[in-house]
Amino acid sequence: MAEKKLTAPLYDVSGATKGTVDLDASIFGIEPNPDVMHQVVTAQLGAARSGTAKTKTRSEVRGGGRKPWRQKGLGRARHGSIRSPQWRGGGVTFGPTPRSYAERTPKKMKRLALRSSLSARAAEDQVRVIEAFDWAEPKTKAARALLRAVDCGAKALVVLGQRDAVAAKSFRNLPTVNVLLSGQLNTYDVLWADTVVFDKGALQALSGTAYEVTKSDFVKEGDEEE
Repeated sequence: MAEKKLTAPLYDVSGATKGTVDLDASIFGIEPNPDVMHQVVTAQLGAARSGTAKTKTRSEVRGGGRKPWRQKGLGRARHGSIRSPQWRGGGVTFGPTPRSYAERTPKKMKRLALRSSLSARAAEDQVRVIEAFDWAEPKTKAARALLRAVDCGAKALVVLGQRDAVAAKSFRNLPTVNVLLSGQLNTYDVLWADTVVFDKGALQALSGTAYEVTKSDFVKEGDEEE
């Protein structure tokens, strides 16, 4: 029995249907791996953190060098410093210190996660292809009308094959739309979006980097592949 072809609807820039486009099965037709996607997204969000949060310990807080009152005879609890953690204005016991939240993520894992996320969207019929964004000038109204015409979800990821200032400016004022070049495509943005909208050039560029997913793509702990 012949395998069913993976396809996505093709539209022109006005939203009119122009047919369908074949999707590369090695990118859009694999079994999604939730564990790898979770690990890659966690690493991506961690790398975006500044990691600059800092609190002072009791040794770093100014003051408190003198014992506030004598050890015995006053009926009060003993204290050695007014900058100990239990005092207002004192140091913090286990507060944050500057650190890096970056995680090592092998390239094979990133590739598998991206293909898993794209396959998940394709399985949900949430991949759209636009023949070309050939608007003469930036128009947010036209961009909104196009997304409505191609039945996009609440949040959309628009992927361009090359730098297109007119298309980018048309979509940038829409708060629920993200615009990327095909080389910037990543797992987090694909999973964030309800619908992924490619221009035809971006889809062809993505398919040009396709490779067959094998068992070696499922990276095990201790794998030294970068």
